[in-house]
Amino acid sequence: MLPVAGEPAGDSWGMLACLCTVLWHLPAVPALNRTGDPGPGPSIQKTYDLTRYLEHQLRSLAGTYLNYLGPPFNEPDFNPPRLSAEALPSATVDFNVWRSLNDHLRLAQNYQAYSHLLCYLRGLDRHAATAELRRSLAHFCTSLQGLLGSIAGVMAALGYPLPPQGAEPSWAPRPPHSDFLQKMDDFWLLKELQTWLWRSAKDFNRLKKKMQPSAAAVTLRLEAAASDL
Repeated sequence: MLPVAGEPAGDSWGMLACLCTVLWHLPAVPALNRTGDPGPGPSIQKTYDLTRYLEHQLRSLAGTYLNYLGPPFNEPDFNPPRLSAEALPSATVDFNVWRSLNDHLRLAQNYQAYSHLLCYLRGLDRHAATAELRRSLAHFCTSLQGLLGSIAGVMAALGYPLPPQGAEPSWAPRPPHSDFLQKMDDFWLLKELQTWLWRSAKDFNRLKKKMQPSAAAVTLRLEAAASDL
C-alpha cells in the first residue's frame, strides 16, 4: 500500500519514534545519578576530613596544655612511663597486626577508643585553671564527639553494628602528693590521642580508596545505561 499524501512513510515514522524514545530517556540518566544511593563514600570522606582537622586542632591544644603543666612536660624529649595510664586505649599495636584486621574490627576499635578517650579528656578541666584553656578543651571535646558520630555513620553505611557500650571510664582521684603522677596521666592521654588520630587518618584514607569504584566499573555502568536507551 502506498503512503497517503501528507503523511510520513513507515520508515519516517520509525525514525521519529526512535528519536522520541532517545530524547525521552536522556534526562533519566543524570537524574538517576543525582538521586541514586551514594554509598558509604561521602561518610568515609567526611570522617577522614574530620580526623585530619582534629590532628591539627590537637597540636594546638596539646602545646597550650603542656605549657600550662610546665616543665618537664613541655620539653620535646620528655617521654615518661605510662604507670597508671594503663586504662587508656593504646594505639601502640604492631602495624602488621592492625592491617590484618578486617574493616569492621578496625572501625569498632576506633569507636571504642575514642569513646574512652573522650571520657578521660572531659576530666582534664580539673587542672585547667584558665577560662581560655577550658574553652579549648570544650571545643576539642565537641569535635571528638562529632568524630564518634561520623565513625558510627560509616559503620551504619557499611552495615556494621556499633560495639556494645560499657561503663564510662573515669580517672581515679589521686591524693594531693601525687600531682606529678596525675600530670603524667594527662601527658599520656594527649600522646595517645595524637597516635590514635594519626592512625585513624590512615585507616579512613585506606578505606576511602578501597570504596572508590574502579574506572572499569564506571565504564561498565555507563555502557549499561547507554544500552538501555
